[in-house]
Amino acid sequence: MALPLLQYKPSSQNHRVTSFGPSDLDEDTPYIYRLEDISSYSDRQNIIWAAYRQVFSEHEILKFNRQQHLESQLKNGSLTVRDFIRGLAKSEAFYRLVVSVNNNYRLVDICLKRFLGRSSYNKEEEIAWSIVIGTKGFGGFVDALIDSDEYTEAFGENTVPYQRKRLVDRPHNLVTPRYGEDFQESAGTVKTDWRFTLQNFYSRKAQERRMAEGDPRKYADMASAIAPKGNYAQNIRAAELDYMSLVPSRSGSRR
Repeated sequence: MALPLLQYKPSSQNHRVTSFGPSDLDEDTPYIYRLEDISSYSDRQNIIWAAYRQVFSEHEILKFNRQQHLESQLKNGSLTVRDFIRGLAKSEAFYRLVVSVNNNYRLVDICLKRFLGRSSYNKEEEIAWSIVIGTKGFGGFVDALIDSDEYTEAFGENTVPYQRKRLVDRPHNLVTPRYGEDFQESAGTVKTDWRFTLQNFYSRKAQERRMAEGDPRKYADMASAIAPKGNYAQNIRAAELDYMSLVPSRSGSRR
């Protein structure tokens, strides 16, 4: 049985502002993409790219991240923008790029920014939605956000989500990288992984790879592995030879 969403109260200045408002129409005001406003094929294509930018927070969508089956459904009218956003959020590409590299608290903050157009109000809200992820899974969390009353009132069925709250650091896709510092450290991108350095630069094999071809030091291990036994060259000195035993006797020569 899934737990209900915990109650939380907005405690930041963000909740006091419903939107940027008409007085804020400047270069920072987001452009709103609506399905009702399209009049050509290029307009529909712009809605698709705007949805990709909002969900993936990428300025250039790579080919292997595209969901062409969802795009075709949106183009022929069998899919709403809301369900297109839902499909992108539940795609394998989004899970690989965003979900798998973040803890639940940071994942909540990222998804609120990308699907509801605002950052989390406080830690209580992050905890409440984190419990939803833990009980319903990420897919259930996505459905809870996109089917929420807040999403419906802000974007409806055919509007691409956009940043609708004032924030000092904006836009969201520039201030919220794909993964946080905890994952960067575990991946070795912040702190130096000395095991990697030793293995790739100072180990015996790494040094041998940097030697020129034909260098006899490359074959030192091979030579020592042969370890011949009983075939050593004889070490004979002249003082140790018994010359008399080597000279035939006269009696033997007469015979």
